[in-house]
Amino acid sequence: MHLIVGLGNPGDKYRNNRHNIGFLAVDAIARRHGFPAFREKYQGLISEGTIDGERVLLLKPQTFMNSSGDSVQKVAAFYKLGPADISVLYDEIDLAPGKTRVKVGGSAGGHNGIRSIDPQIGTNYRRVRLGVGHPGHKDLVMPHVLGDFSKAEQQAWLVPLLDAIAANAALIVKGDDNGLMNKLAIAVQGDGAERTQRPDTADPTRKKAPAQSHIRQARPAGPQAKVPDTGPMADMLKKLFGKKD
Repeated sequence: MHLIVGLGNPGDKYRNNRHNIGFLAVDAIARRHGFPAFREKYQGLISEGTIDGERVLLLKPQTFMNSSGDSVQKVAAFYKLGPADISVLYDEIDLAPGKTRVKVGGSAGGHNGIRSIDPQIGTNYRRVRLGVGHPGHKDLVMPHVLGDFSKAEQQAWLVPLLDAIAANAALIVKGDDNGLMNKLAIAVQGDGAERTQRPDTADPTRKKAPAQSHIRQARPAGPQAKVPDTGPMADMLKKLFGKKD
């Protein structure tokens, strides 16, 4: 059995927040693989189904982000699951929008949900970090992660990313981290994501840029893509986010 946890905050006011991308990812997996309706248990919403013949639990803790570990620990204890049987999907401001990183173990990196989970179950579980971008200054981080995804973000990279996570959920269960990252990168196709190659190594003749602060500078947003009102993409957006702008 494998436990896939999506992190977020409960309640309609937070539903489309960047901080709730973990909830959105788990919902996409549930729809894709025909999981039954979530039920309230273990201080969370839980559903059990199968992915590629493997028993899988999907969990959305309802404790609010900072106490996510309480729910995860209860599920892990009841089903006798160790860290190797658990994968956690959550937002990452230090990754460009649409970019993903998957690894086992590591630190909380300032994420309060992960900080709550680590002392409860240990650190050697799989972390699927889903980039939502940095607002440019530490004072803007809270309103950024608690802000809703724009329609342009949804179309440019969020819907393709969530669809790819759901389609490739078996790779999470199997622990194929590189395979999962490759599939997700292909699905997003670079929309909204920065290249991983550093400018000073991409071209050996290019002069090295002056050192900058570790706090990223905000960049002016480009023109927003027009979001379709009809068609398959519009239907997908309505299922994920409802009709709210």
